[in-house]
Amino acid sequence: MNPQEVFRQISNITGKLISLSFVDEQNYPSIRDYPEGVTQIGLKAELDLSISLKNISYKEIYTALDQAGAFNVRMMDGALIQMFYSFKNEIISSHRLAYFPSPSLEAYQNDPEIYEDDEIYADILSKNVVAFPIRFDFDSNDEIFKAISHPKSHLTLGQYKNCRIPVSAPLSPIVFVKFILRSLYATASNAAGELGIAETSFPNNIHRSEEAIPHLRLTGGA
Repeated sequence: MNPQEVFRQISNITGKLISLSFVDEQNYPSIRDYPEGVTQIGLKAELDLSISLKNISYKEIYTALDQAGAFNVRMMDGALIQMFYSFKNEIISSHRLAYFPSPSLEAYQNDPEIYEDDEIYADILSKNVVAFPIRFDFDSNDEIFKAISHPKSHLTLGQYKNCRIPVSAPLSPIVFVKFILRSLYATASNAAGELGIAETSFPNNIHRSEEAIPHLRLTGGA
């Protein structure tokens, strides 16, 4: 996938989620070219995303991101979805794909009768649901890469600094969004089908030592 294809796919995903009434606010992606063949797909506003890595409460992180509009879509339950990509000479160099659930799910869980007719809430109404952020990171920089301890492509659960589960390849936008819908909004995902957007993939880049430990393997990688 090249930058233009990623940009179009994020735009199409955003429009599809809106048409399905899955979101209550959205920010369409932007694409910018920089010197030395760098292209970045992000949001129209210049955003400081370092807040999500600071040692502050999750509620503060979520509130800052929400108020800054640092998301592609805000789901009807308040969850924020981010998709940022960077390319160098048309080849992917990094991505940051994040899901930040609302820290105030109690509002949905304490008054389920308000939401019980809306399929998107079906999977969050249980009292025992614990909200935690999910992030897929990719960085092709060999100086940052360390086999197993810092894979080029990895999954982080929660805000655990050293939680880096190896992933076989970078994720395309549609693969990431389908993962979120299938895993966290199964009822809505089943109703929506496959969103009508074909899955695309990037080449595999997992190190052989990482394949020997538990990891996520994506289908379609070359």
